[in-house]
Amino acid sequence: MKENITEKPRPEPTEDDYKRWTAKRKAAVVLDLIKGITTPADVARKHALTVAEVESWVEAFQRGGEDRLRSNPKDRDAQWEAERKELLAVIGELTLEKEILKKTHRVLGKELPEGIS
Repeated sequence: MKENITEKPRPEPTEDDYKRWTAKRKAAVVLDLIKGITTPADVARKHALTVAEVESWVEAFQRGGEDRLRSNPKDRDAQWEAERKELLAVIGELTLEKEILKKTHRVLGKELPEGIS
């Protein structure tokens, strides 16, 4: 014979529950704001945030939503290409820094740190 176990309602999240705001949690708050369930001031007060911070989530959400609704795939390709170029630039900078580090150690007669070849 099975016992009938009912779930207890979950308590309202506290400020400590939101020390790390994940994208999923931010999106849930933004959807509540869009639906008119709450206001930026209420969210800010409840979670010790600034109104500007909460409003920036809404703006980011709207920008992302607009980008996702674009019908022209070239927009996405252009974004990916721009990100690719940015990442290649970072790789180039890091490679240059590594070469400078190696040359400096060689000139000073020091051994390279562990993990650098």
